[in-house]
Amino acid sequence: MLILPADNVVPVPPGTALDFTRQNPLHRLVNLVCRVRLAAERHAYHTEHLQYLFPFESLELAGPSGSHWEELDPTRQDDKTDIQKQLVRGFRTSDAQLMRGWVSAGPWTGPFLRISYEGGPDSRLSHLSDHRIGPAIKIWLKVGDRDSSGLIAVPYNSETGRYEVELWGCTEQDLARHLGDREREALERGELLMRPDLIQGTLADLAFDDKKEPVASQIAPGHTMHPLRPLTLEIAWCDSTQKWWDNQGGLNHRYQFNMIARGRDNYLTGGNRPSPYGGVGTSHFRTLFASGLEPGEGEGLGRQVPTWGFDAFGRKSTSERPEPFLAVDSMDLVTLKCDSGIGLHRHRDNQDVFLLLQGHALAIVGDWCKLPSRERCFEIRTLRAGELVLIKPGQLHGLINTTDADVVLLTFGGQD
Repeated sequence: MLILPADNVVPVPPGTALDFTRQNPLHRLVNLVCRVRLAAERHAYHTEHLQYLFPFESLELAGPSGSHWEELDPTRQDDKTDIQKQLVRGFRTSDAQLMRGWVSAGPWTGPFLRISYEGGPDSRLSHLSDHRIGPAIKIWLKVGDRDSSGLIAVPYNSETGRYEVELWGCTEQDLARHLGDREREALERGELLMRPDLIQGTLADLAFDDKKEPVASQIAPGHTMHPLRPLTLEIAWCDSTQKWWDNQGGLNHRYQFNMIARGRDNYLTGGNRPSPYGGVGTSHFRTLFASGLEPGEGEGLGRQVPTWGFDAFGRKSTSERPEPFLAVDSMDLVTLKCDSGIGLHRHRDNQDVFLLLQGHALAIVGDWCKLPSRERCFEIRTLRAGELVLIKPGQLHGLINTTDADVVLLTFGGQD
C-alpha cells in the first residue's frame, strides 16, 4: 500500500524555464557518495559492489506544465505526456546514512555494514538533548531477523563530522595481523567492529552450480549481501546516557536495501540448454525475471495498481488490483557522456527498466511514496554492462555517468 507523501510540489507557470544546472539532485547525491569515508583503506573494498542508502525526509517536485500547471495533487495528474510533473527538483536528507558491500583483509573476504548519523547541531538527537550528545552515541540494531542483543557504541568521526561505526562479518581469529594502520586505529577507537552475529555470509555461500538450476533466492536467505533478497535494517538511536532517543516513538527506523538489480551475478536460475529452442549447439542461460510472484522477491515483473493509478490499458478502478506483467509502450537507446545523467524523476503509474549495454554508471532508486515497511531512501549502486534495474511504480530513479567513457543503455517501460 502506497502512502502519499506530504512533499512540496512547486507550481511552474506556463513560460517558466526550469534551471537544471544549479544544485542538480544528481550532483548532490554523487557528492554524498564521494564524502563517505570507510574504516579501512579504499583498496580493501570491492568498489563495484558498494551500495549506499541516503534516507530523505522530503522532496521538492516540479508541478505539471501547460494548462494543468495548477494541479499539484499527484493522484490527479493524469496527463501521461507531461514529463515535467515527474521531475525531482530537490530533497532534504535525514540524519542517517547506511552502506554495505564486500571487504577483504588477508585471506578473508566478507560483507560489511556501515552506519552513520549526523554529528552536527541540526540532528534530531542533538535537538532532543539540547545539543549535549557527547563523543559517542549508541544504537540498537536489527539486521534481517538478528538483533544486537544490547546497544552498540558509535563514536564520533572527526574526518566526516558524523557518528559512525562499521560492522564486519569476520570470523577469522588472527585477522588483526592482516590489517593496516588505518584499520587498527579504527578498531581501537571503536569505529570498526567484528560482528559475525549480525553481518553474515561469505562469497562462497552465494556460489552455486548452474547445471542444477537452483532458485537463487532460496540460497543463504539470511546473507547480508544476498543478490536478490532485500535486506531490512531496524535502528533506534540514543545518546550515551540512553536518556534521549531517536526511535520514532518506539517504532524504530526501518531501512531497506531493495534495488531490483539483475544481470551476471543477480539472477533467479541458470543452466545450459542444448539445441536452444530447436537451434544448434548449447546456450548458457540465466533467468532474470519470471512473471507474477517470485520466491522472496515480491511482485517480480508484476505490480499492484492503486485506485488512483492507471493500469496498462489506461483504466482506473475502485479497488487496488494486481497486474502480473510488465507493460512496455516506450523504448529508448541512450548514450551518456562523462558527467551526464538521466535526472531524478518518478513514474506514478508505470514500471521502467534501465539496461546497461556499455560502460559503468551509478544507478539511483528511491521511494517516492512512503511504504509501511521502510523509510524513504535514495539507494545507489554501480551498474555494469549487461546489468539492469527494474523500477517499480512510485519509485524515484536516475542514472549518472561518473567515468571518462561513454555509457550506453536501453530504457524501456511505461510512459506517465
